Amino acid sequence: MSFLHKLGIGTGTSAGRAVSRPIPQAGRTHSVAPTPAVGSPRPPEGPGSCRVSNGLKELLWNLDGLGRGTLLDLGPAWQTTLSFFIERGFRVSSEDILREWKDFLSEEEVLLRDSRVASEDRDLTPMGRAKRFLDNNLQYAKASFDAVLLWDLLDYMEPSLAKMAVANLTELLRPGGVVFAMFHSKKPEGFQRYRVADSNTLQLISSSVLCPAQKVYQNREIQDLFSRFRTMKSFVSRDQLRETLFIK
Repeated sequence: MSFLHKLGIGTGTSAGRAVSRPIPQAGRTHSVAPTPAVGSPRPPEGPGSCRVSNGLKELLWNLDGLGRGTLLDLGPAWQTTLSFFIERGFRVSSEDILREWKDFLSEEEVLLRDSRVASEDRDLTPMGRAKRFLDNNLQYAKASFDAVLLWDLLDYMEPSLAKMAVANLTELLRPGGVVFAMFHSKKPEGFQRYRVADSNTLQLISSSVLCPAQKVYQNREIQDLFSRFRTMKSFVSRDQLRETLFIK
């Protein structure tokens, strides 16, 4: 059994990145229709279920008055999420990092089956894989973003990748920048994506599993991951999903 199947991950197709441009605004009005996003945002889908998000509300409070900020969304490029932030003057970059990780692991498996690739020349440890992955993903200039939507993706990454990804994101944030993340209090039974419905509501979209859940993080482990951030604020809900904001 290959290491990819041991992780419970199948093959998949790659998804590109999308970048949006903010709308010129006067007085932060929201009445102007957003400009189309550059790239390939996902087509409209069903509404899914909704949950009140105190974390999203707190994120917007922290970003209020910023003006033309920049935001990195590490999930699929939902048009509703893009439009929500574009209307508020943000330039949004979207990178479906978990799908890219799945595709990377599939490519790694193909290379390992190629007799011309000497396995002894490749670091096959989790840390080695994580480094190779980040050498070609999350490639942005330092201090590029005011906010990052991390969602619950760390729960689905190998711990080595999660640690290195957080370190990478820390460098991408400007001083005072904010990361919005979620953590499951127990191993999730399904897999879902998130998109912004309004200023305090998220839509939950059930999806096929890209990667199985890898770890349930305890509070101390979360603090260690984000040790370079000066503030952490959490909101715990009855659906066993903790929303957390980290301010650099």
